[in-house]
Amino acid sequence: MAAPNDTGIASRALAEAIGTFMLVFAGTGAIAVDSVSGGAVGHVGISLTFGLIVMAVIYALGDVSGAHINPAVTLGFAVARRMRPRTAAIYVVAQLIGAVLASVLVRTVLSPTELGQTLPAGAAWQSFAVEVVLTWMLMFVILRVATGSRESGIMAGAAIGAVVALEALFAGPITGASMNPARSFGPALVAGTFDSLWIYLAAPPLGAMLAVWTCRAMCLPDCCAPDDDRCAD
Repeated sequence: MAAPNDTGIASRALAEAIGTFMLVFAGTGAIAVDSVSGGAVGHVGISLTFGLIVMAVIYALGDVSGAHINPAVTLGFAVARRMRPRTAAIYVVAQLIGAVLASVLVRTVLSPTELGQTLPAGAAWQSFAVEVVLTWMLMFVILRVATGSRESGIMAGAAIGAVVALEALFAGPITGASMNPARSFGPALVAGTFDSLWIYLAAPPLGAMLAVWTCRAMCLPDCCAPDDDRCAD
């Protein structure tokens, strides 16, 4: 299962757009509902919403596109040589489109006071560092439970969704716990707030690449470059 089964790139791109749409609509929708309902959802509820929707999307679309729903994850798979750069680029475009459409719908339907933008609570360097580590943790788990470039399997969805919820629970108040450039880009574009967006566009890809390098340093399966003699038996 190194690649989705006989699924054309158009179908895979559509799956990534739909999956990212679902993630951003549910996750930032929970933030929006919380803002208009006086805190009815709460921080724990928002964190669980992100984790549960990630898990659901992986189970629903993992066998179609791999359910990356995150440009940083797609970049990580490309760096790990589990997918072609051209395919990765198409995935990223689809993910960004899905995120923007979700944010437009959240704004249109819910008319919230905020769209779930990810903003640093403190210094920019602090949020940047935290986002790098969060995405490093997430991507490392993904690399270990995914098959090829696919986040699919009996436990992959549960493991990845649990990591997302866990990281949102403890790091959300600091950075918004994005770990996902598309999740941050959609709300920022629709709301027109770009002041700290660079953090969430740059830090997650760096964290994902560090996870690949960590996996390679441990000489774990599917992580080593073909010409890396250190990983030879």
